[in-house]
Amino acid sequence: MSLRQIAFYGKGGIGKSTTSQNTLAALVELD
Repeated sequence: MSLRQIAFYGKGGIGKSTTSQNTLAALVELD
């Protein structure tokens, strides 16, 4: 599920760069 979120946000583009970083940070905490 986490990897899919990264791939999903990754396809978002520059417009969702902030969201992507936010997701990555959340994944790091979960890990």
